[in-house]
Formats: sequence, C-alpha cells, structure tokens
Amino acid sequence: MADRPMQRRLTAILSADVAGYSGLMEADEAGTLERLKSNRSQIFDPCVAAHGGRVVKLMGDGALVEFASVVAAVDCALAIQEATARTEPEGADEICIRYRIGINLGDVIVEANDIYGEGVNVAARLQALAPVGGVAVSQTVRDHVAGKLPCAFEDLGEHTVKNIQRPVHVFSVRPAGHADGKDSNTAAPRRLSICVLPFANMSGDPEQEYFSDGISEDIITDLSKVSALWVTARNTAFTFKGKHVDAPQIARQLKVSHLLEGSVRKAGGRVRITAQLIDGATGGHIWAERYDRDLNDIFALQDEISQAIVAALKLRLLPEEKKAIEQRGTTNPEAYKLYLMARQYSVTGNLGSARRTEAIIRLCRRATELDPNYARPWAMMAGAQISLRFHLGREGDDGLAAAERALSLDGNLAEAHSAKARVLMQNAQFDEALREIGIALRLDPESYDVNSAAGRWNYLTRRFPDAISYYEKAAAIMETDYVAAGILISCYKANGDADGARRAAQRALVRIEKIVALEPDNGSAMGYAVGALAALGEAERAKEWAERALLLDPDNLNLHYNFACTLVLELHEFDAALDLLERAFEKLRIEAVNWAKTDPDLDLIRDHPRFKAILAGAEARVAQSSVAAKIAPREGDGALRR
Repeated sequence: MADRPMQRRLTAILSADVAGYSGLMEADEAGTLERLKSNRSQIFDPCVAAHGGRVVKLMGDGALVEFASVVAAVDCALAIQEATARTEPEGADEICIRYRIGINLGDVIVEANDIYGEGVNVAARLQALAPVGGVAVSQTVRDHVAGKLPCAFEDLGEHTVKNIQRPVHVFSVRPAGHADGKDSNTAAPRRLSICVLPFANMSGDPEQEYFSDGISEDIITDLSKVSALWVTARNTAFTFKGKHVDAPQIARQLKVSHLLEGSVRKAGGRVRITAQLIDGATGGHIWAERYDRDLNDIFALQDEISQAIVAALKLRLLPEEKKAIEQRGTTNPEAYKLYLMARQYSVTGNLGSARRTEAIIRLCRRATELDPNYARPWAMMAGAQISLRFHLGREGDDGLAAAERALSLDGNLAEAHSAKARVLMQNAQFDEALREIGIALRLDPESYDVNSAAGRWNYLTRRFPDAISYYEKAAAIMETDYVAAGILISCYKANGDADGARRAAQRALVRIEKIVALEPDNGSAMGYAVGALAALGEAERAKEWAERALLLDPDNLNLHYNFACTLVLELHEFDAALDLLERAFEKLRIEAVNWAKTDPDLDLIRDHPRFKAILAGAEARVAQSSVAAKIAPREGDGALRR
C-alpha cells in the first residue's frame, strides 16, 4: 500500500511560554499550578477560541496554537498579554504568571492533530526572544499585520537562532499607545479611545435605518481623523447594533476609554439627534446634547457633534484635522441622503441581487446629477457597475469611467482606487491593479471593498495565503457577505487546508441560508451554497440546491459557473461541468475568460481537450467581438462569478 502524501499548509503559529516558570515552581509549586490553570481557563483558552485559533498542544507551561489568520494570531497574543497583566497582583512580580509569546507565519507539516517543521521552530525561537509580558514576531508577520491592527512594532534586528540556517528578523509588537519597555505591567493604558455605537433609528420607520446608520458611520469617520484619538472600526462597533448596552462591559471588551451612543429621528425636513459621551470605566455621562435642526443643516450639525466630543475629551484639534472633518464632499443634503440610501443597500443587501445593484446605480446616478462633484457616489456607482456586468452578465459601463471620475474629484478615496483595481484585474492588468490596491489599503485598511479587491488580486495571482488573509477580513467586516465567505472555501482548498475549507463552508452556508429565506430566487447566493454543501460532504443536498436554483434562475451565468466549479472540484463530474461551461462560455466576456484561465477550481480539467477547446473558442469569439465593437455595440455577452 502506498504511503499517504505528506500534508502541508501555511499557517500562523503562536508559541507561548511562562517566563521564569522553574523559579515560580520552586518558590510555590501548588500556587503556581493553580494560577496557571486559572489563567488558561479564564484568559488563554477563551482568547484563542474568540480569535478562531486551535490549541495544537500544551507542553507544561508552554502552548502551541495555530490560526488561519495571522492578524487574528497577533490580536489574540496582545489580548492574552493585556488580560494577564491586568489580572495579576501588582507589586508581586516574584509570583506573577507572565508569558513570552512568539508568532511566525510559515509552512508546516500536518500529522494527525499535530504540526511540525521550520515554521513551528521559528515561532519557538521568536518566543524565546520576546520580552517578558511581550510578543515577538517575524518580519513576514509584521508585513502582513502592519496597518490592520492598532499596534506598534519595534525592530529588534536580525538574530541567528538554533537550528535555523538563515538569520531571523525579529520585531516586538505592542498595542498602539502603550509605553515602550519590557514590562507590560507598567505599560501605560491605551490612549484616549472611543467606540461609536450605532445610533438608534427613532423615526418609527425601518426604511429610515439608512439615515441613522449613515450618521453613525460619518461620526466614526470624522473622529478617526483626530490623531490623538483611537476609534473602534465600524464593523466592530456595528456588532452591537440593536443590543442592550452595558457601557463598562463593552469598554472592557473593546479596551476603549469612552463610548458614544445616541439616536436619530428624521421627519419631513427636520432631524433630531441626541448624543451621549460615556466614561467607559464608570458608565457615567461626560457630555450629552440634543440637536433639533433643519435637514439642510445636517453637515454643520455633524461637524458640531464631532467637535463637541473632541472638546469633552479635552483634546485639541489640529488645524488640518478640523479642516478634514469639515470636508463633507458635498453641500447638497439631498445628494447626501441618496448616497446614504445607496450605502445602506450596499452594506445590507444581497450581493447577487440585480435589483439591489441596479438600485445602487440609480441612487448614485441621481446623487451625482444633483452634485456632479460629489466623489463618493461616483465611486460606489463604479463598484455597482462592475458587479452588474461581471456577476450578473448585464450590459453597461464597466465602472472605469465612474472610478476615474471619483479619483479626479478625490484622490484619497479608497473605494475608488479599489473599484479601478477591479476593472484592471478583469482585463488582466495585474501590475496596474496592484498599485491601486496598495494605495487603497493605505487609505482604508478596514474597508470591505478594499479587502475584497486585495483578496481577489491574490486569488487570481495564486497567492492563496494572502488571499485568505484579505478575504477573511472582508467576510468579518460585512456580516451579510457570502461572496468573500464563499471564495474562502476555494482559497483554503487551493492552500491544502481541509479544516479551513470546512470552516469557511459552514460560515458561508449559514449566511446564504438566511439570504435565501428572504430571497428564494437569488441564484448567485444559491451557487455559493452548492459549493459549500459539497465541501461539507453533502453531495445530494448540493445537487438538490443546484436543480432548484437552475429552475428559479436559469439565465444566471454566475450560478452556472459556480455549479460547474463545484462539479469539478468537489464532485469530479467533469463531463457535466464541461456541459455547463460550454453553454456559459457562449456569452462570457473577456473578463470572465481571464478569470477562468487562472481559477484553481478548474485545475482538474485544465488539460482536458474539451476545456481547452471551450477556452480557445471563447477567446476567438471575444476577439471578434472586440473588432465588431469598434463599429457597433456588443450584444448578448455575459459575466462570471466573484
């Protein structure tokens, strides 16, 4: 019987060890064991679970943990160190449990439930180099995490370590705002920080939710421009929407010093906004105000609220920060309202819905008619135009003109750069697309659109570990997303991580079932559900979903393509897949042909003579269409998934 091939995967490895453990045991064996068990049950293990990690093994006072996301690994390590430092008694260093933690991103060998290899060894060496109560990471980890977490890095230089041939470049990492130094117990608390909780919609009309959410998001954006204030990201803040708020508990959970909560009531041409600034430690109100204004004063009102919060926190706005807050992009309240409506559709709607996408385009187009110099609706319209053509096979603009218009008005608009990158990628201009993505990530690393575009670029260029990192973040940012969640199944499969693929499939299926319950004919969502079910080993149920979807939405090319990928990757029914692809490629555009050329889901049939003939025929048709397009508009071509 042939030996099973060695299984490898790229993973984030966390190695932890209790500093001075031998001395602690010598001084008080029973007490040390009790404190260590308490720390693991109350801090270490819950932190690992909350960040999606898996404890590979415990080794006395040490632990080896793996994570699918390197960002999650670093965030978990910082949370463990901060919580441990907070719970240990002050002035009792001789009995304190204090960890050293090292993190590496590397290739590992998987055997049963254990992992081995150089990636693990480097993590262990980094752990030994970490300061007491601190975290040390490799350069690869630093490069992946920089800009994605509120943390600071210190370059510790290159170190030659045992059993590793090449020197290891080491960085220490700490939460942003913490004091330098090796003793985390004496580190200063996080600087002034705030979470803006979603303002409640008090208008009595659920349709007005877009307005209260928009006000909340814009206040988050405004306060983020204040350099002396750390602000919780929108996606984190909105996880508390509609929930009972225990201010001190949330402040402890998010490690922020203050919370802002409030409500919005919009009726006719009037708006009432109440806002309360809360001390995170005590739950007491530091500042509160109620504003009754004409809707035309909404921009001045937002400026006033943001500046009142800054004043209540006893911060001083720099002139450039005050100017940045006051730059709204438009002075037209109706254009602003339409943009907020489009943004709400974008955040909460079904990504595969033509009605949703067309509504976004109409709302944005009307906003730009009211104010042609308003960059944000131009950028949002570009993204919707791309989706309409590529996901749904519709005719129309490819989004490039709208994206470039947005950039001409505001070169610092991250979503405009990511939209332009999408167009460039679909035309196989990967170097140009990467430049746009790099700019977008620097401008807004917390954007769903930006992280999705970055994931897409890495997927198409077969850099699957990086694709996983960006798509995981995109899926976390937008809880209604199923596209990034669905593509992650393929990413993990291509990266040789069966467990990761299964987790991704479970998450995608949960999200899609909620969407399909509200929109039973959403073929794009059902196409991803078919892939998720097959990845979970539910082949018959996957086929049932596919049959139902094809009956309800027979012209959805997105669905046809995704089902074909599932037939290839999961079910190995190549002839049936080729039948679907042959019909789909009669209509697909050059963007879709370029995607299919690199999609790892189709690797098993890439050398199949019939698949080669299908691609060659599609390319020939596209070439003819390009010539004909110089004379007359194209007809009847279509689109693809993702």
